[in-house]
Amino acid sequence: MFSLILYEPEIPPNTGNIIRLCANTGVQLHLIEPLGFELDEPRLKRAGLDYKEYAAVSTHKCLDDCLGALGAPRVFALSTRGQIRHDGPGYEANDAFLFGPETRGLPQEVLESLPFEQRLRLPMQENSRSLNLSNSAAVVVYEAWRQLDFAGGR
Repeated sequence: MFSLILYEPEIPPNTGNIIRLCANTGVQLHLIEPLGFELDEPRLKRAGLDYKEYAAVSTHKCLDDCLGALGAPRVFALSTRGQIRHDGPGYEANDAFLFGPETRGLPQEVLESLPFEQRLRLPMQENSRSLNLSNSAAVVVYEAWRQLDFAGGR
């Protein structure tokens, strides 16, 4: 199944919501340090409810360690600076989706390290800045899973 990578996440409820998303979709969650919270923080637990035990969650010291542990997957970065719409690529089961920190997004060098066609964006109204991280993750995960005919789902 897919992997979702949060690069230096900052807001506990977003990560908690994403843990719940991953538990319900079979997506592996990878957190790149430093984290803006502790994994046992109450706000994270409240948002993730009791789903942490059902989700595969790993932490990594850096993005390179994470990608190495995943076996160098095809990585799609989500950014307001991306040019390709999220529903354009044909996703494959081992693809990974990379999201940046809530307050600043992915560093430019991380974004530019990926091929142009793997730098994605979500459509928004013209004067919008960005969507909530957990909402964005859900949109992308469900589009990718839809393309695989919701394999493993009921």
